Amino acid sequence: MNIWGKLLGGAAGFAIGGPIGALLGAVAGHAVDRLAESDEPPDSAAALGVDERAATRQIAFTIGIIVLGAKMAKADGVVNRSEILAFKQVFKIPPEEEQNVGRIFDQARRDAHGFEPYARQIAHMFTRKSRVLEELIDGLFHIAKADGKVSNEELDFLRSVAGIFGFDEADFARIRESHLGLDAGDPYNLLGVTRAMDNAAIKAAYRKLVRDTHPDKLMAKGLPAEFLAMANQRLATINAAYDRICKERNIS
Repeated sequence: MNIWGKLLGGAAGFAIGGPIGALLGAVAGHAVDRLAESDEPPDSAAALGVDERAATRQIAFTIGIIVLGAKMAKADGVVNRSEILAFKQVFKIPPEEEQNVGRIFDQARRDAHGFEPYARQIAHMFTRKSRVLEELIDGLFHIAKADGKVSNEELDFLRSVAGIFGFDEADFARIRESHLGLDAGDPYNLLGVTRAMDNAAIKAAYRKLVRDTHPDKLMAKGLPAEFLAMANQRLATINAAYDRICKERNIS
């Protein structure tokens, strides 16, 4: 079963717990308690095997894209058809699962709670400043810029989510630059390096970034296979930025 078919599975919400589990339960019609005050997954999650933890993280990542995307649309005040189409295209939602994804999106948008509890719960499930969390922010940027621009409200929202995930202002500036296009973006910022660094240090930083951003490694950390297109695009952006630096510095 693909990741979309697992979202409303009977045990998914209870395995994750917290705000995400409560929202899944509400959508699926389960009898669940009110939104949990704690952002931590339930104690039973600690007893899950490696495969089960990975599956839980994949579900949390996917729900995070949907819920935070809905909250971002609410913050902006407008839900454009282009944003919805971008979501479907980038994240490869099969036609038979579009209704379920739409139900989760609508439930999150109607939910009176802010985005912070969901963002904090997702942050707790991954390493601080994890590449997987950066991929999630990238996904939100894809949705935000689908209508041709990113509003100030959307940027503020994205900056706040990034902060909860552990990314500082410099990190966010780098991520933001990566979505402006290489002609407008600074390739040094895209790689998280500076012009003061020597060629060897830049090459080492680039190679580490490629290793950390490799789709296989991201999948092992919880990125669902359905999101690999986004990860591959990110890797292409990194390679293109490094190529620009190599041409500028005559690095062979």
